[in-house]
Amino acid sequence: MRVFLLFLLVLVLATAGAYYLLILPFGPTTARLVTIAPGTSVNGIAWTLQQNGIIRNRFAFDLVARVERGTLKAGVYRFDHPAPMLDVYQRLRSGDVYTIALTIPEGYNMFDVADAVAKAGLGSREAFLTAEQQDTGLIRDLDAKAPSLEGYLFPDTYRLAPTMTPEQILGEMVEHFRQEARRLGLTENIPATVILASLVERETPVGSDRPMVASVFENRLAKNMPLDTDPSVIYAALLEKRYRGTIYASDLKARSPYNTYMRAGLPPGPICNPGIPSLEAVMHPAKTDFLYFVSDPANPGHSRFATTLEEHEKNVAAYRKEQASQPQGNGR
Repeated sequence: MRVFLLFLLVLVLATAGAYYLLILPFGPTTARLVTIAPGTSVNGIAWTLQQNGIIRNRFAFDLVARVERGTLKAGVYRFDHPAPMLDVYQRLRSGDVYTIALTIPEGYNMFDVADAVAKAGLGSREAFLTAEQQDTGLIRDLDAKAPSLEGYLFPDTYRLAPTMTPEQILGEMVEHFRQEARRLGLTENIPATVILASLVERETPVGSDRPMVASVFENRLAKNMPLDTDPSVIYAALLEKRYRGTIYASDLKARSPYNTYMRAGLPPGPICNPGIPSLEAVMHPAKTDFLYFVSDPANPGHSRFATTLEEHEKNVAAYRKEQASQPQGNGR
């Protein structure tokens, strides 16, 4: 009887201990991020979790891991409420890491991207913008003369670890561009294609108009005509920190290499990060004789195209008449 009672006592204590260590919730009541570095041993993971107040006892966690023989995944984990140790173990085994969503819409330029990164809490705007302008080695094989990473930060929604550096985030965006470029068959004339696609991206939001706009640019380049595109003038002002929300006469006369009113040919780099439709439009432009286009106020988002300057001036006059309340037109 004594042996039986002793055995029963040991069983009760063992059960209570297992419940206390493995099942009874424990942990922080406010959000806490814990980083498990790649290559960390099970002992190291258990110690890190205990030090951060995620589990009660690292030896118990280590025992569970050795019994289960599961692979624990590195990454950043977010704990914001008490949980059983077994739940914590399963999270690390399944790789339920914490990430921050960063959405980069088509047409964002590097200033917009830096703003989005800062807003998402992934770093400072200044540090990210500096990296965008300096880390051109990431695309040296794509564009040896690239003045920045502009154009190669592919628009998409990224799931990023909060500990990622600007260089790591940029590397992921550039790699995404590479993947999409291969899928599109974009292997030649990459810099010129991306530059033109960035102009098309900022000129029209309408997919059906993009091949037409691309054809206008191609036709003007063939005739050595200035592209006369407002978005490039705006970009020049942004680079020089003098953009005031609209285009002034002084902007149109600025001696910037991005001022396509003053200089024929392509600007030295993209003016934004184009999406797939704009890249495809430049790779497969419409076959036209158009040399001009202007916004169509009767069909918002679309453009009116013209072959001759006389026809274009009529379209511009019609546009200005219907948009007289606006501070400026959008003629080309």
